[in-house]
Amino acid sequence: MVFGAGSVGRGFLGQLFSESSYEVVFVDVVEPLLQALNSGAYTLRLSGVAVTEELTIHSVRAVDGRDLERVAQEVASATVLATAVGARVLPAIAKPIAAGLTRRWTGGVSDPINIIICENLHDAPDLLRGYVLDSLEEELRHNVDEQVGFVPAVIARMSPVPTAEQQAADPALIVAEPYKVLPVDREAFVGDIPDVIGMEPVSPFDAYVERKLYIHNASHAMLGYLGYQRGYEFGYEAVADPLIYRLVRGALDESVEALVAEHGFGRAELREHVQDLLTRFRNQVLGDPVARLARDPLRKLAPDDRLVGAARLAEKHGIQPLGLAWGIAAALLYDNPADPIAVTLQAKVGALGVRKVLDEVCHIRDGEMLGDLVVDHLDALNTGRVWQSQ
Repeated sequence: MVFGAGSVGRGFLGQLFSESSYEVVFVDVVEPLLQALNSGAYTLRLSGVAVTEELTIHSVRAVDGRDLERVAQEVASATVLATAVGARVLPAIAKPIAAGLTRRWTGGVSDPINIIICENLHDAPDLLRGYVLDSLEEELRHNVDEQVGFVPAVIARMSPVPTAEQQAADPALIVAEPYKVLPVDREAFVGDIPDVIGMEPVSPFDAYVERKLYIHNASHAMLGYLGYQRGYEFGYEAVADPLIYRLVRGALDESVEALVAEHGFGRAELREHVQDLLTRFRNQVLGDPVARLARDPLRKLAPDDRLVGAARLAEKHGIQPLGLAWGIAAALLYDNPADPIAVTLQAKVGALGVRKVLDEVCHIRDGEMLGDLVVDHLDALNTGRVWQSQ
């Protein structure tokens, strides 16, 4: 049972569960999409850099998320649950999940059930667990620890939001890249781990969270911010620019060395992962806009997020974050008027100055080497010196 039939839900989870011989029940609220999924199948277009393949995902149906009674019935009989709704919707889905768990337990079903949580929020499992507990009768809350697993996952398959034209022609059609690996936290499961094609239970899970954040997310952000500086519209244009590529590759080399030192990843394995990722970013069919890659710069400049967090991990292991500092500098220059967070950031820079913003937003203190690197890179970006020296 998958809460959310969007890019992750039907663009990734639906394929994995269907190919693993599950019946897949989606929960969503978009009426044309619900009707299309209730035909029993949908089309997943896997678009690689060189090859496109269309798959028909069978054994699917959908229920309206606004019908709480119906959703609770489905939860009560489900084998495994998954969420791909966005963090803000977690409180809403907690109520029918709790109602469905109540039905299971009062009906005598004691088999454990796991919820694979595919949300772009570090503490999403704890949040959902809290929302579910709040929605349960007090006498049933003790069942959660022994019978419900809240399992975080790392989503690395890229899938663009369907265009209006695509939705009009086929509301259920979804386009995604072929990448097919879903790392999940082995230690978070309760009972047997479900057998799902492409799902890789790993431990310690935090290592894979940081790998995603400091390689995949960091490189996406750098392509967004440096691509914006060069006037590009799409990420694939940015990664094809040899000057940007060199800066991003240098930053990723720093992340690789830091992750090897911190978590013991194989260096060759991580370098291969980086090369594969940079190749995947060239996929023009996915058409990932620079504005999406760069949006919300305040969040992406947070001290434990993709850029500053990676730089701090590099520093921890004696690696000078020369490349990652380019990403931080370019983010501080992001002034897209269509992004309200970028507007807020630029207002802060104008009112406080770069050094104060580095302190307040990034926790990079005045006098630190990282701050000096960022300020020097800012000057190189502002004057265009960086593009002449690469």
